[in-house]
Amino acid sequence: MRFWLIIFLFIFSNLVVNAQDYKVSLLDSGKNTSIRGLSVVDNQVAWLSGSGGWVAKTENGKDFTWQQLKGYEKIDFRDIEAFSKDEAIIVSAGSPAYILKTIDGGANWNKVYENTDTAIFLDGMDFWNNKKGIIFGDPINMQMQILQTKDGGNTWVNTSAKANINLAKGEGGFAASGTSIRTFKNLAYIATGGLQSNLYVSKNKGQDWIKRELPMIQGQASQGCFSFAVNQKRIFITGGDYVKDQWSEKNYFYLDFYNWQWKQADTAPFGYKSSIEIVAPNQLIATGTSGTDISLDNGLSWQLLTKKGFNVCKKAKKGNLILMAGGRGKVYLVSLAD
Repeated sequence: MRFWLIIFLFIFSNLVVNAQDYKVSLLDSGKNTSIRGLSVVDNQVAWLSGSGGWVAKTENGKDFTWQQLKGYEKIDFRDIEAFSKDEAIIVSAGSPAYILKTIDGGANWNKVYENTDTAIFLDGMDFWNNKKGIIFGDPINMQMQILQTKDGGNTWVNTSAKANINLAKGEGGFAASGTSIRTFKNLAYIATGGLQSNLYVSKNKGQDWIKRELPMIQGQASQGCFSFAVNQKRIFITGGDYVKDQWSEKNYFYLDFYNWQWKQADTAPFGYKSSIEIVAPNQLIATGTSGTDISLDNGLSWQLLTKKGFNVCKKAKKGNLILMAGGRGKVYLVSLAD
């Protein structure tokens, strides 16, 4: 019995990970673009999108090939969804709104959606699978804009009237990292902020929605929930006030689905955070202009990972590649130290 106890303790001790066990390494920087769109397919393939019409791709997990899309040099592509080294979809923020798709690795981009309404502002996108996806945007006539596709993003249908998500005055989304909308199994979640901060939940792939009030700091246009992450048992929300990015007041909460009660962490992430991502079992990273924090206990407490700040963090859909990206085209790798 004592022999097996020793073996158990040895294995357990080697499973314990500290923040110091992670390193953050520069992969690329210097492009005149602010990256907010990031999609990591696997350990080799990842795509980026940003301001100035810039898009980038890696096929080996470290070296990026950049392109500035002709005719879109003034467009800010705030979100991207990639399915392979060949297929990706990008979404712009602001008016006019564009959705572009490539099926040949970025050699050609096909415009699959355009909206010239001066009030249109798309905030984020996610997919349930390779065919069915959803995009949300700020309200027009107080109604949240919802677009959906059933053919892998080749065509998009405006389902705003059917969704019927009516927002309060001054309530809207944040196109900060593409992570204020998430799909999970048949579920869809959308978070808002501003004068009010709420979570909108659909249990049937965006057909019907219910509203859940959020405890995040709110009441100003710069405040609210900017990002969230979801696993089988828990949801994690973060944000704050991007104007006062050193504030930590009501900037992070989590809840267990069995009772739907929001809780504050023993130690919250520091300051404003624009992106949160589950990077391993019981491990999360939250990043923003205030720096980057990590939780190693399923969101219960947080500690500093690096003082460097980013707009977005994403983990591979299939694999363990973790990337962060931000201003001036900077892309960093998060990995375990040697």
